[in-house]
Amino acid sequence: MGKLDGRVVVITGAARGQGEQEARLFAAEGARVVLADVLDEQGRALAKELGEDTARYVHLDVSREDDWTAAVATAKDAFGAIDGLVNNAGILRFNELTRTPLAEFQEIVQVNQTGCFLGIRTVAPEIGAAGGGTIVNTSSCTGLTGMALVGAYAASKHAVLGLTRVAALELAPRGIRVNAVCPGAVDTPMTNPAVFDPAADPDSGRQAMDELYRKLVPLGRAGRPEEVARLALFLSCADSSYITGQPFVVDGGWLAGVGLF
Repeated sequence: MGKLDGRVVVITGAARGQGEQEARLFAAEGARVVLADVLDEQGRALAKELGEDTARYVHLDVSREDDWTAAVATAKDAFGAIDGLVNNAGILRFNELTRTPLAEFQEIVQVNQTGCFLGIRTVAPEIGAAGGGTIVNTSSCTGLTGMALVGAYAASKHAVLGLTRVAALELAPRGIRVNAVCPGAVDTPMTNPAVFDPAADPDSGRQAMDELYRKLVPLGRAGRPEEVARLALFLSCADSSYITGQPFVVDGGWLAGVGLF
């Protein structure tokens, strides 16, 4: 018996990285999953792999209200109801604050912050109508502290925690629990230097990042997407039935304090 038997969960950014691992794990635990992303080819391939009885793919730009409306319609048409949401979609850009173009700042806010807001606003009424359920928002360690060169990203992730707390208070009477995962360094395509510089060598970039994480993270490595997925599962199932409005850090000890190494 799976931890999510009978549940229907919408997962954004589900075509790869953390979202893909969340979709795979949730499906393995008995959920029917709606995979939402802008990476149509990868998303459709994953839905096909998981099977029609388990998964559907829908194109979703999380910053667009119409796309959210369409995603809800797809979920209800396929599976009848929605009782879970994982707001996983996000983007990351590196830049000094004083050199960050307004358009870049706004793009990050639109995806990371506005996308989370629209997800809650659109899907929460459906979860309430289904009798209650869960929402898991993806913040970041930088939603709890600062980090140089990611000012726009950090601002958006601080905002996600604010939305999480307010949503938890307002939605508790409807039987909806709302929590946030706060990953540290996680090995996903979003953190690959080649994403930001097409001329970069992915292998050498990965080696440099691995060396950095060995120095910065007490556990000596970047996290794996499936490790974040297991936390999202915990917050989406009955194991966390008395938890709402909370941030959960999964960072290998990065924020624990100053080490001796």
